[in-house]
Amino acid sequence: MTDLPRLLAEIRGCTVCAEHLPLGPRPVLSTTSSARVAIIGQAPGTAVHASGVPWDDASGDHLREWLGVDRDTFLNPDQFAIVPMGFCYPGKKKGGDAPPRPECAPLWHPRLFKSIPNVSMTLLVGQYAQAFYLGKQRKKTLTETVRAFDSYLPRWFPLPHPSWRSKIWMQKNPWFAADALPALRQRVNLIFANDAKQTLR
Repeated sequence: MTDLPRLLAEIRGCTVCAEHLPLGPRPVLSTTSSARVAIIGQAPGTAVHASGVPWDDASGDHLREWLGVDRDTFLNPDQFAIVPMGFCYPGKKKGGDAPPRPECAPLWHPRLFKSIPNVSMTLLVGQYAQAFYLGKQRKKTLTETVRAFDSYLPRWFPLPHPSWRSKIWMQKNPWFAADALPALRQRVNLIFANDAKQTLR
């Protein structure tokens, strides 16, 4: 096996925080070394834990709508690297799912992203990914961070989590649909269009 398949097998066999996982370990991620856009979300929910398919729920449908891509494109690991902050379902807390396990991203992300060097842009979906990767570059709130999306380009594109709550958030922040989503789709389309041109040469 090449380095990346070996690493993916190692991640999928991880049991580091098994004692903290109410449904047991089932790491869910998807990528190849050819992936061009990375998506770093929070952690799988119960539906994703059950199916083993990344973003296999209503939030995933919403995210695909934001991106302007169909399900097959989204789940093509040569195009999208889907790498959550926590690879396993972390359980519940009051008001929703628990945060991703803190052991996961520091343990696996550095090695994993070294193995997918063709990523042109990374979507930071939600507060946990933004805190980990933007650090002091974050604004005071998630809303302010997302609104300043163009200041993080071309490497990062911060997004809210596409849960049902984001629909309420979008009503309060119409600039997201008017400005951020067209810019997001344009960037994604440009990355894949350039790849297509290179392939035809």
